[in-house]
Amino acid sequence: MKSNIYKSAAQVTVFSTIEKILSFVYRIILSRSIGAEGLGIYQICLSVFAVFLTAASSGIPVTVSRLIAKNTATGNAKGKHAVVSSGVLLTLLFTIPAALVLFFARDLYSFLFPDRDCVDIFLWLLPGLILTSIYAIMRGSFWGNKQFLPYSIIELAENAVMVACGCVLISFATTAKNGARAAIIAVLISYIFSFAVSLGWYFIKGGKFVNPKSQFKPVAKASLPITAMRTSTSLLNSCVAMFLPALLSRACGYSSSEALALYGTVLGMSVPMLFIPNSLIGSIAVVVAPEMSENFYAKRTELLRRDIERTLKSAVAIATVLIPVMFTLGEDIGKLFYASELSGVVIRRFSFMMLPMCISMITTTILNSLNYEVRTLIYFFAGAVAMIAIILIFTGLLGINAYMVGLTMSFVITAALNLHLLKKNCPDINYFGYLVKSVLICAFACAFGHLFGTLFDGILPAVWKIVLCGGVVSAFAIIAFYGMEMVSARPFKKLFSRG
Repeated sequence: MKSNIYKSAAQVTVFSTIEKILSFVYRIILSRSIGAEGLGIYQICLSVFAVFLTAASSGIPVTVSRLIAKNTATGNAKGKHAVVSSGVLLTLLFTIPAALVLFFARDLYSFLFPDRDCVDIFLWLLPGLILTSIYAIMRGSFWGNKQFLPYSIIELAENAVMVACGCVLISFATTAKNGARAAIIAVLISYIFSFAVSLGWYFIKGGKFVNPKSQFKPVAKASLPITAMRTSTSLLNSCVAMFLPALLSRACGYSSSEALALYGTVLGMSVPMLFIPNSLIGSIAVVVAPEMSENFYAKRTELLRRDIERTLKSAVAIATVLIPVMFTLGEDIGKLFYASELSGVVIRRFSFMMLPMCISMITTTILNSLNYEVRTLIYFFAGAVAMIAIILIFTGLLGINAYMVGLTMSFVITAALNLHLLKKNCPDINYFGYLVKSVLICAFACAFGHLFGTLFDGILPAVWKIVLCGGVVSAFAIIAFYGMEMVSARPFKKLFSRG
């Protein structure tokens, strides 16, 4: 059983890593092809769309996965199809009316965008609201049934379709706005692809739509808090996309185009680099969350405790290895990949944000698996309020850095509250000593990386400096973990074992 978990986690991680590398390369292509202004428009359109997409489907796939695991634990095979059918019905009840309203009432929300052309670019995403929401339910069914290979392949293929179409379409763009429109059309094409393939796979593997009556209420009730939290996250990002450029103009004296370019640089270049751990942690969460839910409902307490500890420690270890790399090479990464000194400075300065971010993300997943969706929603709002307050108060003093400080503080608050609740309800879990040792390793690795990296300034080209120093600094942290007996080779042995 455990070897299957390790293999599934490794499988999802490999595919996810390839997908993120592809996205990373694509973002570099976009930044160089359509510029910071075009990337800012692209980011704003996706941020606004994400609010409605999140409201439509963000909480339902997780709930579908958990309830499928519950029905597996209780032996209710018929309930699985009803869970999926309920999820599809719920998302259609929202997405179809929402898409129609957004299309015909575009003048009511045009103030969210810099100008009318941006609204027209946004409208290209509306068909994808319905299609990708249904795909999200299929994705939840894959998770719950532990079909991680098809899920991984479809996710990677969707991204590959977007990148391929995007590269072709933006090559014909002559302005920043035309480039943003081409990139958005590529997103829509990728949504059509994943919808068709995932639905076909679901039916091929014996899935079907049945009367959802028995599972409709449980799905709706459990998904509402998760949807509210994730919708609030998207809404928060959209609000920031709307008022932050204006706030920068008013408080710091930037022109409208300068503020939009600054927003595009930080939100479109620096932040995605700092969010790299999320893809790795997300891969772990996808595999472990159904297992934890099944153990929770089956009352397998010891297995549940073990899964929680290992998952939490894995998230901390990922952050500990990546922070020194970003701290050492942030500026080189910004200059090499984005031709932007500012993006590199932001990556370096706020690399430490990754630790509370990783803890916040994984503990939220764990608590949702244990039926604490309402509490995680409350904790999210506590962090969001702190973030908005910091942005509003300190933008005049810190400029765009106020956003990064607020984002960091929101993760710190959420992580602390989640850990407190987790310890309160699972008192046997042991993580504090591991966390303290990880912080010490991270500090020493950052110091070592800084000293080691300065040896090659002006000697090695940036790309070779990143490869060499990144590998050495990562190895330093990993060796420290082994030296302090904080990791074991046992999972890797199970990964490659046959039994």
